[in-house]
Amino acid sequence: MLNPVTDLIVADEFIKSALREDITSEDVTTNAVFKQRVEGTVDLIAKADGIICGLPVFKRVFEILDSSTKFDFYVKEGDAVKKGMLLANVTGDMRVLLSGERTALNYLQRMSGIATYTAETVKLLEGSKTKLLDTRKTTPNMRIFEKYAVKVGGGCNHRYNLSDGVLLKDNHISGAGGITRAVKFAKEYAPFVRKIEVEVENLEMCREAVEAGADIIMLDNMSPAEMKKAVELIDGRALTECSGNITKENIKNILASGVDFVSSGALTHSAPILDLSLKNLRKI
Repeated sequence: MLNPVTDLIVADEFIKSALREDITSEDVTTNAVFKQRVEGTVDLIAKADGIICGLPVFKRVFEILDSSTKFDFYVKEGDAVKKGMLLANVTGDMRVLLSGERTALNYLQRMSGIATYTAETVKLLEGSKTKLLDTRKTTPNMRIFEKYAVKVGGGCNHRYNLSDGVLLKDNHISGAGGITRAVKFAKEYAPFVRKIEVEVENLEMCREAVEAGADIIMLDNMSPAEMKKAVELIDGRALTECSGNITKENIKNILASGVDFVSSGALTHSAPILDLSLKNLRKI
C-alpha cells in the first residue's frame, strides 16, 4: 500500500488537486485583506477526543503553497488527543495559512476520524484471533489517505485496488458459470504467488470453494451461526474472512464464529470526522 508518510511524491498529485479545487485562481478574501506577505502563526487545536492521523499531509498542504512555512508539532502521528489540546503551531505567510487552512483540515479531520473509528473497532476484537480489514469502499482520490488512516488506527489493509489481488465476487462467479470454473480461470491467469479469494453466501458455495482450492473464503452476509458452521466446514483448509454491513455496533456478534479476518467498509465510508480547528491567527 502507498503511504503518504514515506511517499509524499505520490500523494502530492492528490493534494495539489484538492488545492486547485479550493483555489481556482486566487483566494479573493485573503488577498483583499493582505496585500503583501505578513508573518503570522496559528494554533491547531483538538475539539474532540480521538486519534490524530494525517499530520504529514496537513503539513504538506502548506509546504506546497510556501516551502518556508514552519511547524511545531506537540503530538505524533497516531497519538491519542483530548479535547482542548494544542496539537501544533503553524508559522508563515498569513496568506498561506488562511488559503491552506480548509484543505489541510479536511485531510486531517477525515484521516483522524477514520483512525479513531478504526481504533475503537479494533479494541472490540481484543482477546480474539480475528483481525480487522478495510475495503475498497473509499472516497474517490482519497484511498491512499483513508487506507493509511486505517493502519494508523490499528487495522489492516485488504487489497489496495483491483490490481492488487484476486477476489472472485458474486458477479464474477455467475458470469464464469460457477465457483469451480471461476477459480480454475483465476489459477490459469494469475501468477502462482497470488492468493485467490472467493466470496460465498451459503454453506453449499463454501463447500465448492474449498473443493476448488480457494486460498481465502469470504463469508458474505451470513448470520453468526452460519459463519460458525462455515468455519467448521473449512477446517483450516483456507483462511476465512467475513463481510457484510459490519460496523462497530455489531462486530462483536461475529467473534464466536472463529473467522480469521473481518472486513468493514464502515471504517472508510461511515467514520465521522475528528473535530479539529486552526484558531488564534496572529501576527508575529
